[in-house]
Parts: sequence; C-alpha cells; structure tokens
Amino acid sequence: QVQVVESGGGLVQAGGSLRLSCTASGNIFAIKATGWYRQAPGKQRELVASIYSNGSTDYADPVKGRFTISRDSAKNTKAVSLQMNSLKFEDTAVYYCRMVVAWGDLWGQGTQVTVSS
Repeated sequence: QVQVVESGGGLVQAGGSLRLSCTASGNIFAIKATGWYRQAPGKQRELVASIYSNGSTDYADPVKGRFTISRDSAKNTKAVSLQMNSLKFEDTAVYYCRMVVAWGDLWGQGTQVTVSS
C-alpha cells in the first residue's frame, strides 16, 4: 500500500521552532516533487514550500527565511522535512505533505501546528 504520513506537529509558543516530517511508503519509484501545504480554519489550502527531484526549492513569501524544506538524505526522496523557525501565530494551520509521482499525487492526512501568541 502506498501512503504518505506526516508527523511532528504540535503546540509551540511564538518564536519557537518545530520540525515536520513527511515519509512515503510502498512502491514509489520516482518522486518528482514534494510540497508542504497548510490550511488554516476558514482559509484555502496554500503551498508553503516545495522541493524538486533536482534538489531545488521554492518558498511562499510569508515563510521565506524562516522555513527550510529538505530531504532527509540526498539518496532518499521518500523522506522530506520542513524545519520551521521563528514561528508566528499566523503559521497556525493543518500542514499537509503532497508528493507528486509519475501516476498522480499522494497526500498525507495532515498534522496540526498551533502557535500560541
């Protein structure tokens, strides 16, 4: 069974840090890209950060300089992390991982991040 699982969410004070992990399992041979998305209550889901098969990365403006997306190892594209520093109240959301593979998209179930002001 192919699936994507996120972990690492939780409650943190403003200014603090969290590290989210996204791990894929099953027969996935080529991951084209992995993205972290977030959805706050009453808002649309938005792309936060992406990492591509060549290792290049993109970030949404609100998180540039604070968040870092990376693979856990250069050879393992199935495990991707999102290091979140200097967290703000407005970063509160459910964070989802999406992996783009040859035959479609894989989404995780989401992990809650709550930043207290």
